[in-house]
This record gives sequence, C-alpha cells and structure tokens, in this order.
Amino acid sequence: MTNLLLDRIPGLMRRTVRFVLPTHCSICGSQLSDDPTPHFCAGCWSAMALMPPARCSRCDRPFPSAMTTAYSPTHTCHTCVKRPPSFTRAWTLYPYTSPLRDAICLFKYRGKVSLASPLAALMIDRLPLLGHVDVIMPVPLHRERLRQREFNQSLLLADQIGRVLGVPVSYTNLIRTIYSPAQTALPRKTRLKNLRGTFAVQYPDKIRMQRVLLIDDVFTTGTTVNECAKSLRKAGSSDVLVLTLGRTLDPNLIPDRIRAHPQSNFEPFGV
Repeated sequence: MTNLLLDRIPGLMRRTVRFVLPTHCSICGSQLSDDPTPHFCAGCWSAMALMPPARCSRCDRPFPSAMTTAYSPTHTCHTCVKRPPSFTRAWTLYPYTSPLRDAICLFKYRGKVSLASPLAALMIDRLPLLGHVDVIMPVPLHRERLRQREFNQSLLLADQIGRVLGVPVSYTNLIRTIYSPAQTALPRKTRLKNLRGTFAVQYPDKIRMQRVLLIDDVFTTGTTVNECAKSLRKAGSSDVLVLTLGRTLDPNLIPDRIRAHPQSNFEPFGV
C-alpha cells in the first residue's frame, strides 16, 4: 500500500501544481492534469510516430517501399553508394513530425529544458544494438550560439544516454570553430559548403582508435553529423556511429494517420 502511494505522489504533485498554475497541451490545447510530460497531454505524447521499417543500412534513410529490404536487409541507398559517408552507421529513432517536432522546437528554441528527460527517454526506449562504444560526443555548438541558447540540446540528450550505457561523455574535444547561420532550410549543397571545415578535434590522442557515438537531435540532410565524423576520423578515431532523435522525411513517406494528427499553433523560430 505504501509503494502504491509513493508511485502516485508525482502525479498528485503535478495535478496540484497545474491546478494552481494551469498549463495547456502544446498540441491540442487541453488543460494538463497529472500528465507526466511537460507541455503535452498523455494522449498527444502517445501519438509519437515510428520510423518506416525499410531503411538504408548505412544512413538509415527510409525507402519508399517496404519491399526494398525484404530480400536484402543490408541494402544501402543510392546516395551512400555514390558518396559513402564518413560515419560507419547512423540511426534515427523517430520521424520529425508532430508531436516530436513541437517538443524539439520547444526544447531547442524556447529553452524548455524540462523536456530533456522525456526526449532522452524516447531515445533510450529505442536504442539500437550499438556494440562496444568507447566515448559519446554531442554535436557541438559554436561558442556564440551556445552563448545565445545557454545550453547545447545534444549534450543534454547525450548526458542521459551516457548514464544508461555507462559510457563517458566528452563535450569539449569536438568543437565547432566557425559560426554559421541556421542550416535547417538550406539545400544539401549549400549546407555542405557552409559546414566544410567547421569542426575540429582539440585532443586527438584522447580519441585515437576510440569507437565514438555521436549524438544530435535532428537529422536533416546528414551534412552536420557527416562533417563531425570526418573530423573525428581524420583525428584518428575508429568507427563513428550516429544516433539522432528525429529525422525529416519526404512528405510521401509520412503516413496519413500522422498527417491527420492535430497540429499545434506553435511556430518555431530560429530554424
């Protein structure tokens, strides 16, 4: 009976606080009660979509047809065949659609750091088989961007993943040396030009022959993580694995049930 009461205390506390200071779901606008995730009701949060099953065995890009990997599970996409990435393997855990998109934007651009734990939990719930990892590194921010934002969202995610895996997190070795504008809306060629030579490794000896897990929040074209991996490999690292929370998808790969999900009125800025 005591354990049951202890289990109920967090929900009772949330309900009390939200009764005094009402807050509403960022998606549907309903008033929150004892919903465990900040800014989202349990119903909207549970609508988190999953990635399509058929994906590239190198960069994790979804294929239009599930039959693509039916007889060839290790099939790689045309882009990876034509221009092999510097990373060994990349995984993305969820599509960058609502409600994940709303949560990441609130977290990243509105400073809602209370979402770090639930977002990290989403990643931990679907961790792939990574094999041995020596060190975890978040994709770094330039010091000017870090000054503006006051935190690195990828580091907050990496920290919690590192605790679960029991792997040290290095957040000062891989650095961003050139300040560049937001890359989200730029085409791949422009992103590549803007990011070329942007990252550097300060202490190569510390990662020599080390297997690195690189963490970022969103995979768009893959340019950012690939440039990071390129710098790590040049510095002497072993395999570079990439793990991202969300990935932008071509509209034709987004199921109708996700398109029909209620959209929030939240308009992210800075993307």
